[in-house]
Order: sequence, then structure tokens, then C-alpha cells
Amino acid sequence: MSVLLGCIADDFTGATDIASVLKREGMRVLQINGNPAEQGVVPQNVDAVVIALKSRTQPVNSAVSDSLAACNWLLEQGVLQVFFKYCSTFDSTKEGNIGPVIDALLTRLKTDQTIVCPSYPINGRTLYASNLFVHGVPLAESAMKDHPLTPMTDSNLIRLLEGQTKHFIKPISWQQVQSGVTALAKEFESLKTGIYVVDALVDEDLVTIAHAAKDMTLLTGGAALAQGLPSLYRKLKWMKAQPETDGLKFSQGHTLILAGSCSTATRSQIEYFLASYSGIAIDAIALSHGGEELQRLESFIQNNAGADPILVYASDAPENIAKVQAELGVEVAGKLVEDCMAQLAIKSVSEYGVNNIIVAGGETSGAVVSALGTPALVIGDEIEPGVPWTFLEGEKNIALALKSGNFGSQAFFVNAFDMTCKGGVK
Repeated sequence: MSVLLGCIADDFTGATDIASVLKREGMRVLQINGNPAEQGVVPQNVDAVVIALKSRTQPVNSAVSDSLAACNWLLEQGVLQVFFKYCSTFDSTKEGNIGPVIDALLTRLKTDQTIVCPSYPINGRTLYASNLFVHGVPLAESAMKDHPLTPMTDSNLIRLLEGQTKHFIKPISWQQVQSGVTALAKEFESLKTGIYVVDALVDEDLVTIAHAAKDMTLLTGGAALAQGLPSLYRKLKWMKAQPETDGLKFSQGHTLILAGSCSTATRSQIEYFLASYSGIAIDAIALSHGGEELQRLESFIQNNAGADPILVYASDAPENIAKVQAELGVEVAGKLVEDCMAQLAIKSVSEYGVNNIIVAGGETSGAVVSALGTPALVIGDEIEPGVPWTFLEGEKNIALALKSGNFGSQAFFVNAFDMTCKGGVK
């Protein structure tokens, strides 16, 4: 049978997030990085393909173009459903591209109906009365209000989408979801056209929503929405009942952590890690002055890579990041750090014996994966919800963990490293 599900993720950490959810629920998953038509990857013996784009902060036209290219390729593979995956904190202001991408995908798929549901309960993201909450705090009052690229100043997804899409938007309440799969499916059928913002507070809600939307060609939301799809496909007898073992193993080698995210979660993880292990901070201002800062960072890795993991980080408090951005410009500052991280990853793998790289931050992850030049990733076991270890296709001695800045417990970096020490099947 052809590939059942095709996912288009707007950043690299989001791609591994949804890939890990699908794998956990029993699907065979391949992740392709960038435009699949240009990568030359042929999916074999997989149930789902996840395409990782860097479109989250792209201008609308670029995001739409890249997403349509991914969709066209997925249709050529014969997928039965397309899933547009964006962040569980939405990460799209009124000027963002989520709405335009949804519009373009609806047109390409010749359908007029889809859902919007970024809820991710296990990671504290819930949707109620069309308002998004982070650990019970309205999105606009959470740390996301200070995001350097996509500051979220409104918690209401209806209002956020109204300025982005030409389609009719309708809320579906939590009470309607509680009516069950059959009743919710009838509600979707009766509405015929539009974008439905669907409330969800717990994982069971997401399974109900996914099963009720089985006739929709396009689904959109956070990775957690996808958890109900494998059970649906098994119910429809589209896929086998039991998952197959990958047999992926870690190789002997050093572990490097590259943290570019400035989220509260990542900064807490850095603090926890540095209490037991060594790390070095990137000076973005110094980077802008020439190569000495890069050489300083390379020397640190060369001299310290070994049995213990090491950390290189650009993360800092919002007020300090704002000062750097004011001096260098937002785009220049971001690109300097991304390029630096990418160069460190290449040199660490080629010269310093690093086999395992943990990356924190979507933009940083995209830069690192692109620099390493791998067209595809094989998905391994989860470290924590939404973040798996992955292995470079064709070079399984290189392992990558790509973490969304907002994800993970305080001990995430240490937990990820501990998995590499076990050396078992991943």
C-alpha cells in the first residue's frame, strides 16, 4: 500500500515531534528535511512521511510556495490524508502564515473543510472556548508573549485566524467534543465548509477529534492531534495492528548540545545541565566582529568533548536578547547564531569525535540539519514527549535530538545523554 499519511511541518523540531507521536502509536515513519523533490528520497516500507520545512517565520508567499511543493510531492506518493503541523503555542501573529498556508492547501486538495487544533495536553497546551492556554495560563500572558520572533499577544485563535484566512471560521466547543465521535462527525458533515477551531483539554479529546475527522483530506494542528490517527487507520484496516522494531542503535562517540532557543524552558534546562557538566556561552556581538569567537567555541569543544556531554548556548534572558537585537538587528543576530551553530556541528562531527548532537530551538535545529546535509531522518525512541532521538538516513552512527525550545523537563539534556549511554535499540 502507498504511504497513508503525509505531514508538512513548519519547522524541524515540529517535524520530529509529530514523527515521534506517530511512531509511538505504531506507525513506520520517515522524516525528509526540506523540499522532498530536491532530496531524491524514495519512501519504502513506511506508513507516514513527515516533511520538515523552515517556513514558520517565512514571509507568506515563501511559506505557501514551500508548503504546496511538499503537498504536491506527498500526493504523488498517494497519501490518503495530509496533516499541516504547526506549533502547539501557535507561533503565528496576525501577520503570520498559518492561515494562508491552510487556504492554499485546501485549494490544492480540492476541499473546503479542515480543523485547527494545536492542543498538546501532555505538554500543558490546551484549547478551551477557542483560547489557547499554556499550563493553565492564557497564551498571551505566558512566556510566549516575549518570543523574539513570534510574540503571542492574543490567546484567541479565532481572532488570530480572522486576519489570515479567507475561509469561514467556526468554533467547536469542548462540550461538542464530549458528545463523542459519531455526533462530532455529524457536526462536521453538517457544516460542510469552513475552518473549525476545535477545543481539546485531554488526549482522549484529540483521539475523538481525529476519528471524527476521518473523512477530511486535510487536518491541521499540533503533533498531539496525530496520536489518534494510527488507531483510526488500524480500525479501517489500512495498516498492521503491531509496530515493527527498527533495530537502531547508538554508536560510541561524544555528545554535544547546541542551544539556540531563548525560551524559559530551555534556559532552565541549561541551568540544570551546567550544575553538573561544562558549557560555554556564545557572544553574538563578538561573532559579528569576525572569526575569533567561532575559534574560541571550537577550541572549547575540541578540548572538552569526551565521556561527558558539553553545551554551547546562545540562550539568554529576554532583556539581554533585546539588547543584542537592537545593536545587530533581529535577522542579523539570529543568522549569526544559526550559522555559528551549523559550523560547530559540522566540525564537531568531522574532527572532534561527536556522534550525538542535541539541539534546542526550531531555527537552530533547521540550521544544524541543513548544514549536516542529511536528506532524511529515521525516527528512534522518545526522550520525553514530543522529542525523539533520530538517526541520519544512511549514516546511523550520527544521532540527532531536535527539541522545540518550549519542550522538555528541566533535566531534558541529561535525560537525552543518559539514553546514549545505554547503547540499546532505539
